[in-house]
Amino acid sequence: MPVVIPDSLAEALDELARVPEATVVAGGTDVMVEVNGGRRRVDHLVIIDRIAELRSWHHEPATNTLRLGAGVPYAQIMSSEVADLVPALAEAARTVGSPQIRATGTIGGNLGTCSPAGDALPVLAALDAVVHVQSAQLARKIPVGAFMLGAKRSALRPGELITAISVPVVTGWQGYAKVGVRNAMVIATASACLVVDSANRRVRLALGSVGPTILRCSEAEAYAAAAIDWSSGAVDDATVARFGALASEASRPIDDHRSTAEYRRHAVGVLARRLMRRAWA
Repeated sequence: MPVVIPDSLAEALDELARVPEATVVAGGTDVMVEVNGGRRRVDHLVIIDRIAELRSWHHEPATNTLRLGAGVPYAQIMSSEVADLVPALAEAARTVGSPQIRATGTIGGNLGTCSPAGDALPVLAALDAVVHVQSAQLARKIPVGAFMLGAKRSALRPGELITAISVPVVTGWQGYAKVGVRNAMVIATASACLVVDSANRRVRLALGSVGPTILRCSEAEAYAAAAIDWSSGAVDDATVARFGALASEASRPIDDHRSTAEYRRHAVGVLARRLMRRAWA
């Protein structure tokens, strides 16, 4: 099996132009599990963990946007500099696997796998992130909601590489929560991210592991934005309860080996209520 380890983005894109069906690996924390389990065959490997451009991040003050290279690992997202800008993303990163996984697994890999259980994905959806993809011929910007097409299906075309993710820096509280079969090193049975955009008086809620892809809850968002007393920051119990019920109604879970659909539907409602109470404690 050919293994190519480019040192630059240009080299990587040239290799993908030559072999569009090649498997791209950064940390390999998703791909190698499938390979070792016999669920995936790899005939040509492009390893991108030496490309410095993909492993850096910077804040753009003019647009108040955080640009994360696709190769930035979870451990770096947990750092204080990034956590200050997008605390929910740092909170989600802390729930990913073990310290070894967080040191090697990347945000671009989470997007590339496009599993509805991906911990970073509800946060990116709630923050209206934009995915930057590039081929040897073309660069594209795709809203994260349009990038995620279904369970492990994305808008990425053959020969394209995820290069970065742009995340708007929002003024207001934000948080992430998930439940699983144990307290650590677990795939989410259900997850949720709540973002309060105080400047625009908007509420955003995204759910993971309860549909074929990450779900935004537009009805719950509109209800909360109208029901909240923005001047005092007060939220009553009835509003919290209704918000959780709308989150449950928006979910589209299934039964599988990790949970039942009924439990998932109940769990996301609980998570939504908990996040709202934390936001307006």
